[in-house]
Amino acid sequence: MKVFPLYEGSYSVDSSKKFLPFDPSIHNPKDRPASLFVYVQPFLVETANNLIVIDAGLGFKKESGELVIHDNIRKAGYAPEDVNLVLMSHLHYDHSGGMIYERDGNYQLSFPNAEYVINRGEWEAAYSHPSKSYRTEIFDIVQRSGSIHFIEGNGKLNEQISYEVTGGHCEYHQVFLLEDGGEKVFFGGDVLPEPEQLLRRFKAKYDFDGARSMELREVFGKQAAEQNWLCLFYHAKSQAMARVGYDGEAFKILEA
Repeated sequence: MKVFPLYEGSYSVDSSKKFLPFDPSIHNPKDRPASLFVYVQPFLVETANNLIVIDAGLGFKKESGELVIHDNIRKAGYAPEDVNLVLMSHLHYDHSGGMIYERDGNYQLSFPNAEYVINRGEWEAAYSHPSKSYRTEIFDIVQRSGSIHFIEGNGKLNEQISYEVTGGHCEYHQVFLLEDGGEKVFFGGDVLPEPEQLLRRFKAKYDFDGARSMELREVFGKQAAEQNWLCLFYHAKSQAMARVGYDGEAFKILEA
């Protein structure tokens, strides 16, 4: 397998759920009170049978008008049209905004030849429980394209990709494990969004069930150490990909 982080940038977000680019070299966090500062990093994974984007990012554009995620995919040596699967851990805007983009006043799929793999419960929750975290106008466009592949519960999408509904961050949050050629790659979405969260136990106030997320981080961390998973961290500040060590008491973040 080949794995490429598709770094989209760092942002501040407040209660309005509006994401604003944040560059620590020129911006002062004191100018953005009551804000959470996040890094956004989708991933591109090539397996023997698929070219996969895992979570679609915010959909921010460069000054040229090109999507940042498209530019990063091209830098990795591929084209957005080559992607045939988009795996979605959940549908919060910072993960789903990049599923579509606007060009000349028209909206279209960011990955026109891909199936968008989405948990059915998460989709229904986005529509039935209005929230600033969900932008259903994006989902309407994806739905009209006929490109959605709904999944439910736990299972296997194909021989190489398995999925598990975890809850925790949101009610129908799901994670993915990719296996190919003896290599295992784990994407924990917002249950395990950055490596530092393995090093300390805490309940995040922004989680649907913080206790559940805390418990899951330990479970997945131990599995990662035992089975030598390469873990992908969507909100990593520095280390986007890492392996995990565990000595029976504490976790250690290792090089990828």
